[in-house]
Amino acid sequence: MQYDVIVIGSGPGGYVAAVRAAQYGFSVAVVEKAEIGGICLNWGCIPTKALLKSAETFQAFKHLASYGISFDGDNIADPERTKDLKADVAKIVERERGVADKMRKGVEFLFKKNKIDVINGKATITGKHTVKVAGPEGESTLEGKYIIIATGAHPKALPFAPFDGEKIISYKQALVPQTLPKSLAVIGSGAIGSELAYFYHAMGCEVHLIEFLDRIVPLEDDDVCAQLSRSFRKEGMKIMVSTKVCGVDIDKDSTDPENVTVTVESKKGEEMIKVERVLCAVGVAPNTDDLGLENVGIATDRGKISVNNFYHTGVANIYAIGDVIPTPALAHMASAEAVACVEHIAEDEGKTTPEGKPVKFHPINYDHIPGATYTTPQIASCGITERKAKDMGINYKVGKFLFTASGKATAAGKTDGFVKLISDADTDKLLGVHLIGADVTEIIGGMVLALDLGATAEQVRNTVFPHPTMSEAIRDAAEAL
Repeated sequence: MQYDVIVIGSGPGGYVAAVRAAQYGFSVAVVEKAEIGGICLNWGCIPTKALLKSAETFQAFKHLASYGISFDGDNIADPERTKDLKADVAKIVERERGVADKMRKGVEFLFKKNKIDVINGKATITGKHTVKVAGPEGESTLEGKYIIIATGAHPKALPFAPFDGEKIISYKQALVPQTLPKSLAVIGSGAIGSELAYFYHAMGCEVHLIEFLDRIVPLEDDDVCAQLSRSFRKEGMKIMVSTKVCGVDIDKDSTDPENVTVTVESKKGEEMIKVERVLCAVGVAPNTDDLGLENVGIATDRGKISVNNFYHTGVANIYAIGDVIPTPALAHMASAEAVACVEHIAEDEGKTTPEGKPVKFHPINYDHIPGATYTTPQIASCGITERKAKDMGINYKVGKFLFTASGKATAAGKTDGFVKLISDADTDKLLGVHLIGADVTEIIGGMVLALDLGATAEQVRNTVFPHPTMSEAIRDAAEAL
């Protein structure tokens, strides 16, 4: 079984690499030991958005009265009646699984359309050009001129609190609950932790969001962190920052569902929190163990594979992309790296595009990778934070516009949040864009382009934005600059 390109893993890095390679005329095989589409499509990006849409809809019904809506004979919009709203967890999960299944079938269709072979099983690299696959029908060996490692990552567990799938869960179990817990402790407030904390809280659970650092969503701008914390607290979520988790104990003899004790330590001292379940969201670890890297001399640092600017591992014709290399663990990052990696291979091979033009490698600008967190309110950002600007000693300016002054946000009843722009005070060049508010993940794309093109605050200020929209707050923030 000989191929031009063998891709190990079929997530947003792997499947994009496979399809792009096939479009350039390579013969391609994809090796996948689990579901086609990887974690993002099956257990991450896509299914979480389906859950969050259910939570958003559930919350919208609770506030019907404020929009002047009620049901004759059964005034569910009456604030006194909102307690009668019930969430059918089985139906919510069924819808979420249906969304993931539909997207997975879409990827399978792309593979079929582009004549990509899919080999189910666990891959082991046995040589510079060979991959052994242990599958349900036995072992097989693939030979490839090029090998691309795109095996993704898996959730980390705390050393003193391993996942048991019931009381101590990862995001995978959190996505398919059979019942909603009365209470939940979420350890870690990155995108995964915060999104799932919002979902469970919106569905009626008592949620404790626990963060070791001094702010939640700690990779975001400090003002954004503070706003999300205010929004969460306003809704009744319990936020604990600068808090260390010291232990998680399960009383298996107790008949009380809330039989998990989380011991934490903060400035207030030691505290014990009783909950029904614990969701550990302290990060992910790369899937590089048992891959056979040692067979070809590929070394790792903390599980990550070092690569050059073309994603080459240093070992002849073997490349790596996505969560297994030391770049941001984001789905869109993996997809961009997949395209760049295959472009480099295709350029070396003298391939042409479907339009007949020579394939050219396009490097990724890692300074302008957008981030998106789908809580309510949403977070979207690109470029440097104000904290980073200070650390770099940049002479900078800040322009801010609050959504409380936005006509569209006010009409929608969603005024939490703001747009914050950071520019170089000497050149007026935009350095960072930070948004928190309703649906802001849908409007960050244009600002990524602006940063890539080196736009100035004046250029953004002179751009005509449609009215009334959430996006025009960007122009108002530029005006403030």
